[in-house]
Amino acid sequence: MMNRKSILPTALVLLLLALTASCRESLEKRGAREAAEYTRKHCPTPVEPRIMMDSMTFDRVHHTFSYCYTLSGELDDSALIANGNAKELLLQQLRNSTHLKLYKEAGYNFRYVYHSSKKHGTTLFETTFRPEDYQ
Repeated sequence: MMNRKSILPTALVLLLLALTASCRESLEKRGAREAAEYTRKHCPTPVEPRIMMDSMTFDRVHHTFSYCYTLSGELDDSALIANGNAKELLLQQLRNSTHLKLYKEAGYNFRYVYHSSKKHGTTLFETTFRPEDYQ
């Protein structure tokens, strides 16, 4: 039979383990939190000349990160985008990204949307990469 002195440390350890497990953040909650924090702290932000990142969001239901950008100047041209290799460049960047490793391993989707600065509300380019695309 255990005495009182050995029961207290055991109960304390079990309580701490239960609290630690309950405080763990799910990957979905983490993704939503990180996307919201990034947008709040950094957006809008210039990525390159004539490319502005407007926001990053996370859809928990579809496990999709969405990155929204606005293009300006000579990049603000749907014909230029259509004839270019934007999708291939984005896919290569996604494959090489180490900061998204956890989400890529979990099989999340990554959506990129580029809007026009000249024609507000106009989407110049949009694509979504699924795990079969980047793995």
